[in-house]
Amino acid sequence: NHAPLIVAEQFGTLATLYPNRIELGLGRAPGTDQVTMRALRRGRQETEDQFPQDVLEILHYFKDAEPNQRIIATPGQGTHVPVWLLGSSLFSAQLAARLGLPYSFASHFAPRMLKQAIQLYRENFEPSEYLSKPYVSMGVPTVVAETDAEAEYLATSAYQRVLGLMRGQSLKLKAPIASMDGLWSPAEKMSVDSFYAMAQIGSNGTVKEGLKQLLLEYDVDEFIFTCDIYDTDKRLENFERLMQIKNN
Repeated sequence: NHAPLIVAEQFGTLATLYPNRIELGLGRAPGTDQVTMRALRRGRQETEDQFPQDVLEILHYFKDAEPNQRIIATPGQGTHVPVWLLGSSLFSAQLAARLGLPYSFASHFAPRMLKQAIQLYRENFEPSEYLSKPYVSMGVPTVVAETDAEAEYLATSAYQRVLGLMRGQSLKLKAPIASMDGLWSPAEKMSVDSFYAMAQIGSNGTVKEGLKQLLLEYDVDEFIFTCDIYDTDKRLENFERLMQIKNN
């Protein structure tokens, strides 16, 4: 949706303000509806086929400037912002492997091809100036609370949001409800369950065991946690509990 130079300068600005804290994830998907996408792109005619070239251009802008280089990302040039490729299919996995970049799979909403994508990335990885060996992260939806029952209750906000997405309705996060029974059909429940196949919902102990199983099965280097909890304090508690799990 944005020209590579603009992306490089935006993240170069962030990296200048917050050194060693900024990473950039690049994906092919527009991330929005077609009307908004056209409003963002305006005159840009590039398609998904242009994505690999866009990635190379952004990587170039983050490097140290070369002699007689005509276009300089300001700020951005020389910041060496780490770049990840994001994806929910095999395309980005293959591109990340070819370019020797870290790869993050969008299993927080599209987990179906996770194992196949990670395998493809690792088997085809080519060492680069950025990485000497494959480096993978996966998205994991989380709702961590004091008890399993409370976590399941809080998770109904996330279920309602995905149900709205599937029905073409509002994605505004709603308050949790006592039960989803009667709100979704059996087929819709199955679709939501598939959407959240990697979700870890429960107490500290329950989520800790679930994350252990994910590590055993996929052997990823990092988790990226998402959290759709209606109450702000409960959302903060979710991340505090994740930190407790990490430290213990």
